[in-house]
Amino acid sequence: MSLGQHLVELRKRLTVAAVSIIVASVGGWFLQPFVISQLTAPLTEAAKLAHRSANLNFQLLTGAFDVEIQVAITIGVVVSSPVWLYQIWAFIVPGLKSRERRYVYGFLGTAIPLFLIGCCAGWIIMPHMVQLLTSLAPDKSTSLINGDDYVNFITKLIIAVGVGFVLPVFMVMLNFIGVMSARTILRGWRVAVLLICIFTAIVTPAADVVSMLVLAAPIIALYFAAALIAHLHDRSVARRAAQFEAEIAI
Repeated sequence: MSLGQHLVELRKRLTVAAVSIIVASVGGWFLQPFVISQLTAPLTEAAKLAHRSANLNFQLLTGAFDVEIQVAITIGVVVSSPVWLYQIWAFIVPGLKSRERRYVYGFLGTAIPLFLIGCCAGWIIMPHMVQLLTSLAPDKSTSLINGDDYVNFITKLIIAVGVGFVLPVFMVMLNFIGVMSARTILRGWRVAVLLICIFTAIVTPAADVVSMLVLAAPIIALYFAAALIAHLHDRSVARRAAQFEAEIAI
């Protein structure tokens, strides 16, 4: 494909992904009151445990509405993940052979559950992070937390952890289509572990080392699992190539 064709293909994939997110976000608008109540519950609970008061503060007239929109869009991103994950994969590996098309189903069958599991992991660890951060305030004080910052922090955490869980699947699929070998994956394991730790440190509070390690451990495990699967696949390909050469020699 020429550069112009790649750009047209990119526009097509981005359009489909954007439309799917918008449609899902419309449905997410009806769920956002419940989700916002669940997001603010840890803040209220942490304040009670510390015998303090904590409230979300909206400095702008449209602040509350902006938060509702952001939560609806986040719901849309999560719900529409099967569509936009497929669009990403379809753009990276266009023109697959008929034998290779089965990799698409393997990718979606693995990436979608892992993305949702990652989002759930972010959701589960979120109350502990809120409790830790609010506990840093002095006793008998009142925390006036900016609603935009609070919801932005939580939603970014959930999406970022979900994406982190999916990245090893991309490595396996790139290995299966011959773009990346297992040797290449393993060669950069030190850099990969460092980047994973930096990534989890960014999406978690700097003071919460436990949360960072809890999030980093499964992503690192998935990285090495991806390297193992790629190694087994490379061995299988090499074995078939050797058999083919032996048959030709005969």
